[in-house]
Amino acid sequence: MQNQDITRRQFLSASSMAAAGVVLFSGSTFGMPAYIKNLGKPNSLFNGVQIGAITYSWRSMPGSAEQILQYCIDCNISAIELMGPTGESFAGAPTAPPRPSGPPPAGGQRPEQTPEQKAAQAEYNTKMAEWRAKVPMDKFVQLGKMYKDAGVSIYAFKPSALGENNTDAEVDYAFRAAKAMGANQANIELPNDPAQTKRLGDIAAKNKVYVGYHGHTQQTPTWWDVALSQSKYNAMNFDMGHYVAAGFNPLELIQAKHDHIVSMHVKDRKSKENGGANVPWGTGDTPIIAALELMRKNKYKFPATIELEYDIPAGSDAVKETAKCVEYARKALMA
Repeated sequence: MQNQDITRRQFLSASSMAAAGVVLFSGSTFGMPAYIKNLGKPNSLFNGVQIGAITYSWRSMPGSAEQILQYCIDCNISAIELMGPTGESFAGAPTAPPRPSGPPPAGGQRPEQTPEQKAAQAEYNTKMAEWRAKVPMDKFVQLGKMYKDAGVSIYAFKPSALGENNTDAEVDYAFRAAKAMGANQANIELPNDPAQTKRLGDIAAKNKVYVGYHGHTQQTPTWWDVALSQSKYNAMNFDMGHYVAAGFNPLELIQAKHDHIVSMHVKDRKSKENGGANVPWGTGDTPIIAALELMRKNKYKFPATIELEYDIPAGSDAVKETAKCVEYARKALMA
């Protein structure tokens, strides 16, 4: 009778856990039942469309690797585009000189640096170049594993190492670090000089990692064409919100160039005719729902990256607002 009671209790316990969405599998740890590996982890893959976020979305908050990972979990984000400082700081990079404090000046332009600030920045750039050329990939592998174990994949890396003034060794480092973290792309604003996109494309090809070129309101339907013709590893980090503010239809571009898009930034902006302002999702002119539906229907595999740029309302924060965007995308994809 005692054994029957235990069996009955086990069955009732298992049944209640199954009803709550908990799945058991055979095996145990320290006498406790083991659970399916991704239980309780974030999941922003909705009906085949991967919703991600760029860590720039949380620029108003502390940005260590551990803190960024917690933001992902809090927002239900399971894939990210990682900005350089977070990854490089984790890997032991030299400390950057302090930025000027205080509110941003009118127009958003940074004030002219003093000679002392320029000298400090130049010294830091030299130290970073030396560090990037020599740093082992172990810490980047560790970072990628830490995120993956928590249910978050890193699909893109965006360090300040792909510019015209960066050495070939720095550029090579950017792709190697991206690959070490599990990413298939390292991203940068599209350079104006075709010689630079040729250089980046060649080094990207050597590493078999894409370089995703990002743009703002200078984007046009043909803006990427020269770079795309130079290397199959030259690709697009398309920003559909900025594209709308530039006066174009992003749905047409997505359909025409989806084979070249490795990731797509998603934000809601007013159209060029309506002033181009960044606004909360669902209140602007960017066809976010139609774009996500297009991705689902055609099974496009590039991630849709949330980039939070609208003003955060009083009483909220960047994590809460990013979570709203995730939920907006989930409902749009009927997941």
